[in-house]
Amino acid sequence: MKKKRLGFREIRLIVTKLLLSLVLLSVLWVLVYRWVAPPATLHMVKRRAEAGAADKDDPSIRYKFVSLEEMSEQLPLAVVASEDQLFLEHSGFDFNAIADAFKRNQKGKNIRGGSTISQQVAKNVFLWHGRSYLRKGVEAYFTFLIELLWGKQRILEVYLNIAEMGDGVFGVEAASQKYFKKPAAQVGRQEAARLAAVLPNPIRYSAERPSAYVMGRQRRIARAMGRLGGTTYIKTILPTKDEKK
Repeated sequence: MKKKRLGFREIRLIVTKLLLSLVLLSVLWVLVYRWVAPPATLHMVKRRAEAGAADKDDPSIRYKFVSLEEMSEQLPLAVVASEDQLFLEHSGFDFNAIADAFKRNQKGKNIRGGSTISQQVAKNVFLWHGRSYLRKGVEAYFTFLIELLWGKQRILEVYLNIAEMGDGVFGVEAASQKYFKKPAAQVGRQEAARLAAVLPNPIRYSAERPSAYVMGRQRRIARAMGRLGGTTYIKTILPTKDEKK
């Protein structure tokens, strides 16, 4: 018997079903992480593999997910002041920052990003690291989903838990325990500012042995935290007292 060739309509139907399935799976994935802590990210797995290949004495990944209620309010304020001061206002994208980064990258060799906290969460939780139009497109899609399905409070909570803050150190709880010997709930303004200061390059910069550059960034971030109005600035997206009980 001759095999029946698939016509254009059949191929289009298969592709449509495949795309709809991918969309449905991605929505379900995002919804699960709305309530469940990500067990790991691809970037964590990559760091663990790199550490193992380099025969490090301790190749393990430090990562402990804690809720916003278990963090000092200085921590979310510090990352907003440092990484995305328009976080409360935008819907996932800061188009002015993206345009500015594009112009700067066209003029020089140093690549600078214009990513918001929401975009960084979409990339770090659901995607791989890299620079390509495909990845940026998928990142935009997941950014839209988490803004729609999570909201600002959950986005900030996840960001503070999965952001890399040192070699193999992910999240504010692991970083606070390692660098300050205290839980994230007890971190003060200057300590929070120092953790935020290493975020551009947590492998090059150290919160444990801060360079003059890191200390300078720490001071600037602490001043920015004050100019924003302190923790009052982010009160609207922090858990209420009823939620903390």
